[in-house]
Amino acid sequence: MRIAITGANGQLGRALQQRLGGEHDVVALGHTELELDAPACVAQLVRTRAELIIHPAAYTNVDGCARDPDYAFRVNGLGTQYVALACQQLNAPLVYISTNEVFDGTGGPYFEYDRASPINAYGRSKWAGEQAVRELLQRFYIVRVAWLFGGERNFVRTILRLAAERDQLALVADEVGSPTYAPDVAAGIAQLIAQPFYGTYHLVNEGSCSRYEFAAEIIRQVGYSERVTLAPIALADYKRDSVVPPHTPLRNLAAAALGIRLRPWQNALADYLSQIR
Repeated sequence: MRIAITGANGQLGRALQQRLGGEHDVVALGHTELELDAPACVAQLVRTRAELIIHPAAYTNVDGCARDPDYAFRVNGLGTQYVALACQQLNAPLVYISTNEVFDGTGGPYFEYDRASPINAYGRSKWAGEQAVRELLQRFYIVRVAWLFGGERNFVRTILRLAAERDQLALVADEVGSPTYAPDVAAGIAQLIAQPFYGTYHLVNEGSCSRYEFAAEIIRQVGYSERVTLAPIALADYKRDSVVPPHTPLRNLAAAALGIRLRPWQNALADYLSQIR
C-alpha cells in the first residue's frame, strides 16, 4: 500500500517510517515538502497518489498555541481539513493523530467516546481537526496519544539533561497522564490500518502517572536516584502561558477490543533508555 506520512521528521513520523517502510511504499512529508497551513496542501497530497494518509504533523508547542491561537488553528484545524479534503479526492482513508488535551482534565481516565471539552488553544485546535475529519470523511481512524516520547526532544530527554546538570529538580505532582512511546504507537497503527474498523482510538501505553512520578522512574532507571533529589510542586505553581488539563489518563477500550494493546509505560521507557544510552 502507498502511504503518505505528514510530519515525517517528528517523533511519531520517524517511528511510523521505521515500522511501515519495509512493508509499504511510504511517502515521507516534512515541513519542506508540505505547506500544512495553506490550501496548496490539498494538491500536494493528491500528487502523492497515496492509498492511505497518516497525519501526525501538528503545531504541538502548547504554550506557543496559547500565544498565537490563530496559527494553532491554521495548522491543526484548517491544516487537518486540507488533509481530509485530499483524502476525499484520493478516495483514501485517513489516520489523524490527536491528543489527550481535547479533554478538560476534570475527570478521567477518559474513554474514546467521552465528551471532549478542551480548555487551551492547543486542545481546541486539535479538536477542530477531529471535527473536520468526522465531517468530511467516512473512512478514518482518529488516534489520540499523550505525553509522547521516542525521539530527540521530549520529557524524558529533558529530565536526563537537567539531571546531568543539577542535583535537585522540581516536578509537578498533580498533572497526571499517559506516557506513550512513539514506536509502540506506530506498531499499534500498523495493526489498526490492517483492518477496516474505522473510528476513534486511544493508543497509549498501559498505566498512568504524574509528571513527578514519570521523572522519578526516569531517574531510577538510569541510576541517578542517590545523586538527584526530586521535589514535588503543584501545577498551579508552575507558571506557563497555557492552561493545562490536570488529569487526562486515556483508556484503551476500542483498540483493545481488536487485540491491540500497548505495554506498560515503564517497560517502554526502559526500552527507550537502553537505546539512547
